[in-house]
Amino acid sequence: MSSDPALFRFRLSDQYQQVKNNFHRHLIQQIEERNLDLDDWDAARIERFVSDAVKRYVVEQRLPINQRESEALAKDAKDELMGFGPIQGLVDDETVNDIVVNGPDRIFVEREGRLQVAPVRFFNNAHVVRVIQRILAPIGRRIDESNPMVDARLPDGSRVNAIIPPIALDGPCISIRKFRKSALTAEDLVRYGSVSREALDYLKHRVTHRTNLIVVGGTGSGKTTFLNLLSQWIPPGERILTVEDAAELRLEHEHVVRLETRPPNLEGERAVTARDLVRNALRMRPDRIIVGEVRGDEVLDMLQAMNTGHDGSMTTIHANSTHDAVHRLELLAGFAGYNGSEVAFRAQVASAIQLLVHVARLPGGQRRLMSVTEVVGAKGHDLILRDVFRYDVESGQHRDLRGSAL
Repeated sequence: MSSDPALFRFRLSDQYQQVKNNFHRHLIQQIEERNLDLDDWDAARIERFVSDAVKRYVVEQRLPINQRESEALAKDAKDELMGFGPIQGLVDDETVNDIVVNGPDRIFVEREGRLQVAPVRFFNNAHVVRVIQRILAPIGRRIDESNPMVDARLPDGSRVNAIIPPIALDGPCISIRKFRKSALTAEDLVRYGSVSREALDYLKHRVTHRTNLIVVGGTGSGKTTFLNLLSQWIPPGERILTVEDAAELRLEHEHVVRLETRPPNLEGERAVTARDLVRNALRMRPDRIIVGEVRGDEVLDMLQAMNTGHDGSMTTIHANSTHDAVHRLELLAGFAGYNGSEVAFRAQVASAIQLLVHVARLPGGQRRLMSVTEVVGAKGHDLILRDVFRYDVESGQHRDLRGSAL
């Protein structure tokens, strides 16, 4: 995206939006009149076609715009024809992690853990809806008044959520969590200060020796990223089955079977849930089962798998601390129909899970491994937890507690 403040303001102005909208209509008319099939054209030919059309249009309409503004108009017009309109440049920008569209003129991006205003906007609500439909078309999904919400995975692995009026009161909204082209490595996390080398060595040893573990964290804390890192240490020769709502894990392993849930159709039927997939995975001779995130009644089946010979299985759970994670497991188990005692359930958790790994995003946007906690056992109503690594927020230091007394 351009760093020129004047061009930034120009592209956000109502004047430019009107020019862009009028030119787009003119371009579509030219394509239809000449019966052009742009699907057969490569990107370079389309770029030349749009650039030449902009030059002619600026002269014909006597538009008071300079060379850089003309180039911006050509790029935006090409994105309208081939991509996702105003947000295509953000999708292509590798420094952007998340894109959030809150109506036509409120667009934000996340870079390095911080949200900031993006120098683009849509013309109106209808323009946002058109782009949403273009995003969903290749993956066979639809959005309209009868189906105003959609959550999907794009072909590159990015996750997109869209919601339109009448559910969205202030206009259509889009949330895109981009999929990194190259996964973060252990060296990356150490270099960024997200984790200590000692903690990584410890986790690698535990994963290699088939420890059942849960990665705990809030929204945007990096749970999936960390789970992906841990899974890279699974020894070759083991058969792994992954279960996800939207396939985000990228396991560089020779024997992986990836399963993805399916939402209900327009009649509310034929859904395939995470619980369905976990149950089916148990019949597929897995050595390890990895569930992208436990968020429903699949929790009981996951705990059962961990307790019945599938050592080394992993999952994530949405919680703000290790203690909150235990309470959330109990809550999800209740939703799944568990009616046993709290003592019995915690004993089952203590038997199934040996390690809780807590990750978080700090107020400044930095992502940190906050703690690595061993589940020692259960005593009455309580789980016995012992931190072996902890991040000290005040000092900004990762602490190794393995030599500390219980």
